[in-house]
Amino acid sequence: MKNLMKNLMNPVYGLFLGILIATAGCSADWLKPEPLSFFTPENTFVNESAYQAALTICRKQLNADTHGETYFNYIQYDHGTTDIAVMHYNMNSDDWTPNTTTASSPGSTWTDWGQASNLFISTYERIKNANVVISRIDNIEWKDPAVRNRILAEALWIRAYWYYRLVHSFGDIPWVGEEVQSPKNDYFSTSRWAILGQIQKDLEYAEKHLQATPAAKGHVPQAAATHLLVKVYLANCDFDRAIAAATKIINGPYKLMGEGDPNFRFGAYATSKKHWDKMWDLHRWENKNIATNTETIYATVNRRDQALSAQYTTGGEGNFLMRNYGPAFWTITLIDGSANDRMSPNSGFTYPGTSTYLGAQTDTLGSGDSSVRPNGYFNYTIWSDKAGNTWRNTPDLRRKYGNWIEMHSGPDAVAPQIKVTNSVSAQAKPFLGQPLRWEWTQLFRKGNDTIRQWFPWPYYKTFNLKTSNQSQAMGGPGDMYVFRLAETFLLRAEAYWWKGQTALAAEDINKVRLRANAIPIDASDVTIDYIFDERARELYTEEPRHSEMVRVSYMFAKQNKNGYNEADILGKSWFYDRVMRVNNHFKAPLLVSQRTGQNPKLNPENMLWPIPQYIIDPNVNGKIKQNKGYVGYDASVTVLQEIPAGGGGYTE
Repeated sequence: MKNLMKNLMNPVYGLFLGILIATAGCSADWLKPEPLSFFTPENTFVNESAYQAALTICRKQLNADTHGETYFNYIQYDHGTTDIAVMHYNMNSDDWTPNTTTASSPGSTWTDWGQASNLFISTYERIKNANVVISRIDNIEWKDPAVRNRILAEALWIRAYWYYRLVHSFGDIPWVGEEVQSPKNDYFSTSRWAILGQIQKDLEYAEKHLQATPAAKGHVPQAAATHLLVKVYLANCDFDRAIAAATKIINGPYKLMGEGDPNFRFGAYATSKKHWDKMWDLHRWENKNIATNTETIYATVNRRDQALSAQYTTGGEGNFLMRNYGPAFWTITLIDGSANDRMSPNSGFTYPGTSTYLGAQTDTLGSGDSSVRPNGYFNYTIWSDKAGNTWRNTPDLRRKYGNWIEMHSGPDAVAPQIKVTNSVSAQAKPFLGQPLRWEWTQLFRKGNDTIRQWFPWPYYKTFNLKTSNQSQAMGGPGDMYVFRLAETFLLRAEAYWWKGQTALAAEDINKVRLRANAIPIDASDVTIDYIFDERARELYTEEPRHSEMVRVSYMFAKQNKNGYNEADILGKSWFYDRVMRVNNHFKAPLLVSQRTGQNPKLNPENMLWPIPQYIIDPNVNGKIKQNKGYVGYDASVTVLQEIPAGGGGYTE
């Protein structure tokens, strides 16, 4: 029994156990004892339902990019290590090591460490689950080859999705393209270019065989393969194919929501009479997978009405949008008090209700913890336009008062939408009903910290009410975009820019801007920096920003443009140059977090993240190359330039 339980806790057996539960039905035979081999793939993949159940697990695991334990999920980290933000809990890159396994370290994108459960799931575990389907696709005789091809295509897409994320986080990594059926310790790093070439082939197959309109929400549609292909074509500097693939989507059945109609409303909040608008509607989780949303290319499914065991992450914590992207305004105190006593009577807030941590404002605005701390460039600079508008008066709905919660900086600045509510404390009574003031973070309690407690944020992107099982309003379960049409326009604009066709690029960018009621631009305004400014305005909290910036950096280097080259990409890159140019957090005088004691720091080598040491050490008969800038780096380690034998794992 001890060995059986050990096997059941092993992620390898978790896939098969999930499949068996999903396909067992109600037969009493399920209760009969069986030998340990019962959990083998040979006894599991016996019909179409088993393969579909395996894909259900793979689809659920896609939520890892946007959902996760407190302080960490992958796309959150992809924002907090770039040009527009820092990670509050690990902002000094000198602390990123191959042995760091905390939930707020870059290595967590390789291995997702769960704080509550103290378990981990490797991204290669997710790749392995897809590989099992790919390798065993012909274990049965398929009555309908189209079903076989569709299941295979979806598994290939899922594998390609995770490899795309890994090569743009870690660079050259081991390629595993088939099911591993016995222990292996002879892996070698494979060139990211070779991996990109392989996933391009995989995605081209997937595009041919996926359904345009799948049978159920959460199943991967054909356009998701096309959209990911656009990114891979760009990464491989194949601009014409990128344009053709993006055009295929843009000319298809998709349309930007509210395009051409400033009063457009849809979905769950369509009848609201408050300040909400079409951008608010677009980002409600309830609206992301509804049939009327013609902008969704692919969105994950994670519903709060599911049992907790069916929701993604331990205990159903959800996407943590309110926790990770909002400030900890609720910890600001008005007078000197205990640094660790967040809920002291000296606090500016009261927390009525069933939990001492919650009040009306934190329920609706969120119990933020600033895991991602945005900078002034994102909060203010990128909202200026050629008509002379700034963030204060921009017509852009994506920076509209109400869609954003304002927390201005400076001695006379306030947070006008957040009011002092503590009517119990005698010290707080003089401030009752007043908005929070920036000066309070400077003059009072020593533990006040503007890095963590004070910055504006896009409320329309983060609002997601808590569920009954949550003690704090962190952001509950909810469907999340993976790809939507607005990004397709911006990807095609980028491809046009690389080709020097700036007028066409401006047209695509203006499609996104005009939908948001922003001032259009001219061809002369289009640069790669402007495109990434627009990505920040449109895709904050959605895109894997670090991955996309690394992709562009390799593209510059491959083409030897603007002084960049592959040989020195970790010494000089577009990524590092842009971050240091626009991210004020990395410029002197450095801010220091009073909570963590860290100051922001980034080195050129930190464009790529450290490969965890626990992956490298057991691989005694192979060689996995550590990235430059981290302990264990060895320039002499050979990287495979082609996919190893058995790499494809599929046939037509």
